[in-house]
Amino acid sequence: MAARRRARGAADSNRRTGKRRASRVRMTGEERRQQLLDIARALFAEKGFDGASIEEIAHRADVSKPVVYEHFGGKEGIYAVVVDREMRNLLDLIVSALSAGHPRELLEQAACALLDYIDTSTDGFRILVRDSPVASTTGTFSSLLNDIASQVEHIFGLQFSAKGYDPKLAPLYSQALVGMVALTGQWWLEVRKPKRDEVAAHLVNLAWNGLSHLEHKPEIHIRK
Repeated sequence: MAARRRARGAADSNRRTGKRRASRVRMTGEERRQQLLDIARALFAEKGFDGASIEEIAHRADVSKPVVYEHFGGKEGIYAVVVDREMRNLLDLIVSALSAGHPRELLEQAACALLDYIDTSTDGFRILVRDSPVASTTGTFSSLLNDIASQVEHIFGLQFSAKGYDPKLAPLYSQALVGMVALTGQWWLEVRKPKRDEVAAHLVNLAWNGLSHLEHKPEIHIRK
């Protein structure tokens, strides 16, 4: 009886192993690469760079460590790819949000875009705001904020010139605005209260009206 149970257990184990091997064979190189990136992204967000390991990435992907090394060369390699991808996604999201419109609407669009990214790509944002021990091709989170600020700076420069303000102050105001939104986003990442639109409305309220002209109940004006 015991021998039959052991035999059935061995057969079940062989079938599971066979299924795993079959799934590995069916997955293309690009599919495997994407799978490893998705797993690594979640793991880096959960444990950070130091806490994550190639062993765990391989285990979660149900592959051997050499498969991970073959695609990325090591933990530093896969981490750099994850960071680069997240930075490009966030920058594209912010830049595309800065479409034509009233200056206040541009502020709202930028604030909502960042908060949307935090809400829908929480793991990615957690990775970006950590101190990265590995250089990526697109830089650091600080350099990403500088890229975003340069986009805002161009908009501010045009508005300042049109309204008679010194356009040389546009870089200062763009850095202040982007820094305010980014820092608030890091805070909101953990608390998630108030809701996204309310947070964006209060950010724009402060940026647009200033402390001396705050609206009591600010609302987002852009159409959804």
